[in-house]
Amino acid sequence: MTRRQTVDEADLTRRIDAMSLKEKVTLLTGGDAWTLTPVVAAGLASLALSDGPVGPRGTTFGDNAAPALLFPSPSSLSAAWDEDTAYEAGRLMGLKAREMGIHVLLAPTVNLHRSPLGGRHFECYSEDPHLTARTTVGFIKGVQSTGVAATVKHFVGNDSETERMTYDARIDEKTLRETYLPPFEAAVKEAGAWVVMAAYNSVNGTSMTENGELLNGLLKEEWGFDGVVVSDWQATKSTEASALAGLDLVMPGPDGPWGDALLAAVEKGRVPEAVIDDKVRRVLRLAARVGALNGVEARHAVDDTDSTAGADAAPVPQDVRSRMRDLAVRGSVLLRNNGLLPLRTDTLRKVALIGPNAVRFTAQGGGSAHVTPEHVVTPFEGLRRALGDDVEITVRQGAFPHATLLPLDGNTATDPVTGEPGVRLEYRTADGTVLSEEHKDPATTWFPILLADEVAELAVRTRLTLQEPGIHRLSVLGPGHITLHVPGHAPQTHEQLQDNDDIGSLVLHPPTHTFAFPADRGETEILVSFRPQRHLPYPIALLGLGYDTPRGTDDEELEAAVAAATDADAVVLMVGSDAHTEAESVDRTTLALRGRQDELVERVCAANPRTAVVVNAGSPFLLPWADRPAALLWSWFPGQEGGDAIADILTGTEPGGRLPTTFPAAEADVPVLSTQPVDGTLDYTERDLIGHRAYTASGTAPLFPFGHGLSYTIWDYQDFVVTGDLGRGLTVRVTIRNTGERPGREVVQAYLDPVDGDEPQRLIGFAAVEANASESVTATITVPAQALTVWTPAGWAPRSGPYRLRVGRSAADLRLPAAVPRSS
Repeated sequence: MTRRQTVDEADLTRRIDAMSLKEKVTLLTGGDAWTLTPVVAAGLASLALSDGPVGPRGTTFGDNAAPALLFPSPSSLSAAWDEDTAYEAGRLMGLKAREMGIHVLLAPTVNLHRSPLGGRHFECYSEDPHLTARTTVGFIKGVQSTGVAATVKHFVGNDSETERMTYDARIDEKTLRETYLPPFEAAVKEAGAWVVMAAYNSVNGTSMTENGELLNGLLKEEWGFDGVVVSDWQATKSTEASALAGLDLVMPGPDGPWGDALLAAVEKGRVPEAVIDDKVRRVLRLAARVGALNGVEARHAVDDTDSTAGADAAPVPQDVRSRMRDLAVRGSVLLRNNGLLPLRTDTLRKVALIGPNAVRFTAQGGGSAHVTPEHVVTPFEGLRRALGDDVEITVRQGAFPHATLLPLDGNTATDPVTGEPGVRLEYRTADGTVLSEEHKDPATTWFPILLADEVAELAVRTRLTLQEPGIHRLSVLGPGHITLHVPGHAPQTHEQLQDNDDIGSLVLHPPTHTFAFPADRGETEILVSFRPQRHLPYPIALLGLGYDTPRGTDDEELEAAVAAATDADAVVLMVGSDAHTEAESVDRTTLALRGRQDELVERVCAANPRTAVVVNAGSPFLLPWADRPAALLWSWFPGQEGGDAIADILTGTEPGGRLPTTFPAAEADVPVLSTQPVDGTLDYTERDLIGHRAYTASGTAPLFPFGHGLSYTIWDYQDFVVTGDLGRGLTVRVTIRNTGERPGREVVQAYLDPVDGDEPQRLIGFAAVEANASESVTATITVPAQALTVWTPAGWAPRSGPYRLRVGRSAADLRLPAAVPRSS
């Protein structure tokens, strides 16, 4: 358990008394998009908040974002099945946040993998509430050990992106309590989270920002949460209802539904001032914990079992990139291996590195979690370092499945006025008069572009340095009417509009269109005329340019890939998705890989049986060819050090991961596939039958089960001892032996299985252990009594049984059973 950090409440009272009602109310809405308004009378400095789950971005977005550290995606972190690993990731993120001046990190995202189509699947931990809860606790403890607040989100039922701001999640109380709330409860009661974010959606008919039953009743009163409840950005739509329900902070600001309207509601007696004071106290308490109150040092959360966790926050360690590389290794999952891996590097002379994700590696998903790293290690760079200069590496794309192009880069684009890398952006009137102009970095999306009333058109001029002749491609990102002017060619036009006024959709998933034009090698100056769509509630626009060099047809690229594979000693074939396919604000419509990637895998594996396929994706896809390659590795979105981490595993480093979510054999097998609300309602009729619970209950065999993952050694499960009972909790000791020829890591998993089969099998504990060759080791799994209870109309009650406990390597590979004693 976490020892709660005490705050001088009497001091907070004095500070509250020093504030005027106007200052109090003003504090409860953001000062801008990412910071709170300082209050001199209370000695309160401005608090800074930042996304997110793959590392702190800072308080700027788009082309103004500073370089940051890009960590492996949360699905990768959860795949480590290790609370200590989650702690390490959280602590490193917290240290980076402090270095950047960030007080509140908007992470972790603990919503469940209810459907593999969920667009934010990569940003969430797992399909299982227990695994999600344990990862959550470790991560939050790590972040808050540095004096930075973690924000557990999105409370609650925010498991889909379709109509995410308006849908009503209909979830019965038993399902809420046993399946969707446990990660939040653990975050509050075990990890001591300092901030909780209220989601956009409604639950059982009431918006989460107005849901007094869940915010005041459950979170604050029953669970004892003493931190701040912040709204998701622009989620708050009411004044009095949200203020009385338990919401404490409206973001972003300075505009919003509180402000003067809330001040008037207090003055007229519709909202008691005591309610306002409680909210202010929570914000001041948060400020005290993160060191934003004058005279109060940051409160570093202390784990009772870790005397070093509360030490003063150190700088970001110099070896942080090595640690992030190790995190990516620990999360990568070896799904199958017929002896190809690890590669025998001493026998290799030619290696073919093939696939769209080998050429265009995806380190992170799309959305508000996006950060801009200084550098992403590519698979080619990683393999080159691992194999050495004597091995010839041939790179072939094989297929182009992407819906968008990579951003135009400074090596290709030059500002025709200054000669700097970049573009010239002109603001024009309807008759073409240039009102103003500025230089822009081409490698980012420009947002927000502020539009004066007289601005009718944005003109982008740039000089392209083309390295080869052929068909070049230029994409334009953003809603509006576009005309591309290329010398010697007729203008090309296209109109792409956004069908809603959601600023989140504009930023996170804007429309895009790709133009193609022939050109010779050399320089050519182009003009993009962009008339932005002006229907949004703000006078702003978003615009971005992408570019791609000439390439062969799909058939030509496939043939070149097959030829390279045929000529190689071994093949590393990388397929997967990208930040457009997996992104916030939009769910996927299919589990199939885009384009001709399945065909690419089939043909390359037929050409060379020594092929290792690496899937670079944040969530499950269908793999109809899974039995074709000699080895199959799932890398997730592994962050900026991913190229080195993948090469490490291919050449001998133990792969550490186990699946945190079930991989289906077919879409028809998925227990919950649709993410589409019906008449604004998302009905959780499946109750707790999601993920592995549903597969076990129905007897459906997945492609790869929950918890699956291979080692580079062999494990023998030898002995199994259970003490305790259903009422007092259990202690499980499992002895396993490494019977292979090298050291390894194993994740021992414990499942509670009803004898009469009237409820699904449940994960109740796990432990990661390591052992040398021929060494035995005992994994100890402690299961508290609360984990063995069931929700009834009268509240939590012990399970009556009969139950058996089964332990093993996955939900489908359980090797040792034992009866569980009933409560004594």
